[in-house]
Order: sequence, then structure tokens, then C-alpha cells
Amino acid sequence: MTMTKADLVELVAENADVARKQADEVVQVVLESIIAALHRNEKVELRGFGSFRIRQRGERTGRNPKTGEQVHVPPKKIPYFKPGKHLREELLQQ
Repeated sequence: MTMTKADLVELVAENADVARKQADEVVQVVLESIIAALHRNEKVELRGFGSFRIRQRGERTGRNPKTGEQVHVPPKKIPYFKPGKHLREELLQQ
């Protein structure tokens, strides 16, 4: 089972007792704020839930699995999520 953004919006609307449109705006602003902070190379920390940050992967030599030929893989930035203590504990209880 997968929770989608629409499912999250619906849960926020129900739990906060607000219109679905307002809940959608809140969820959208939160997600955009996290993305904007990551673009600025800032760490986003949500106490108890976890933190988001950007990790830099260095360049390396890879291999094309189809041909076996070596290829150059350039450096890149990737998003990284580290779960917080409360989240880890909650998941271990289930």
C-alpha cells in the first residue's frame, strides 16, 4: 500500500478540520519549503521525524551492464533522509 500526496492532503484536511483546498495549500507550502531549503544547501530538521539534506556523490567509473564498457559517471547531488529517534522507535514497535 502507498500513501500519495492526495492521501496526505485528505488526512490533513480531516485531522485539522479544514477544507481540502486549504490542506492542499499547506502540504504544498511545506514540501516547497523543504525543497527550497535543500536548494540552498541547508539541512531541514523536523525533530522526532527526521532530517533532510543534500549529499554529494563524487565522480566515478561505472560499467554499462549491457556492453560491459566502462563509462564516466559525473559527480552529482542527491537528497538524503535520516529518520529521527522517535520515528525509528515507532517503527520498531510495530
